[in-house]
Amino acid sequence: MDIAVIGSNNVDLISYITRMPEEGETIEAPDFQLGCGGKGANQAVAASRLGSEVLMVTRVGNDLFADNTIANFKANGIDDKYILKTEATSGVAPIFVDQQSRNSIIIVKGANALLTPEDLQNAREDIAACQLIVLQLEINLETVYAAIELGAELGIPVLLNPAPAAPELSLEKIKNVDFIVPNETELSLISGMPVDTLDDISNAAAVLINAGIKNVIVTLGARGVLWVSEAGEQVIEANAVHAVDTTGAGDAFIGCFTHFWVRNRDIAESLRLANYYAGDSVTRQGTQKSYATGEEFRQRFPEIF
Repeated sequence: MDIAVIGSNNVDLISYITRMPEEGETIEAPDFQLGCGGKGANQAVAASRLGSEVLMVTRVGNDLFADNTIANFKANGIDDKYILKTEATSGVAPIFVDQQSRNSIIIVKGANALLTPEDLQNAREDIAACQLIVLQLEINLETVYAAIELGAELGIPVLLNPAPAAPELSLEKIKNVDFIVPNETELSLISGMPVDTLDDISNAAAVLINAGIKNVIVTLGARGVLWVSEAGEQVIEANAVHAVDTTGAGDAFIGCFTHFWVRNRDIAESLRLANYYAGDSVTRQGTQKSYATGEEFRQRFPEIF
């Protein structure tokens, strides 16, 4: 097994809108789509579509959404042994995408909030067979911290995507991760530093490096990513695209990065490919359905391989 993704799944309820309504106002949206999402599930699906063997550890509810979510994991080749049914509602994410491709998202954790450290111990043997653990913050922090400790015990590298931003996230408890992948807002929250300029971002990332995190990968949207480690820093530029829907682009980036890093252990090269993959995903509507398979990715960008 290549990657253990310990995290969330949601049902995405995507409304494509001309503008956000004012308070008390009802407006008509020209389009709507329902899809499978959640940061953990998105990252797992992206990696799996590219060819990784992925173990997903998550909880679904006992409602109409649960069976569809499980079927989606199976259809995308993801091991469903630890996709656990729960007496709760499934997680949902109402998403609003405007005509400038900007998105606003509401997360309802539902069953995701019930994933526990005990669930991780029950999956310990299978997690131990993986080469990388991938985490996000749409599950309880105590479970995130337990997963980081488990990675240390098992000698497995851990990647943390500290999203959605959590003011209560403890730098002390995440300092042993091998990779942290925040956006600028999340970096500022964790470091307590401003991120107004690239120098500010570099200084904020240095706070995390000095705390013990091995690699800080700051996603900068259309500008690409800044990778900082004890060895130095490097900006890997994004490829220019015409964005249609940016929902799930960060998850596409992480899923692609993890897929290639497990194979080549080359961080810069994996980041370069992940930039292309994430950029490609925003040229189509939807979240997981916008993620290319490995074959599609190579056909679209033969020049980068």
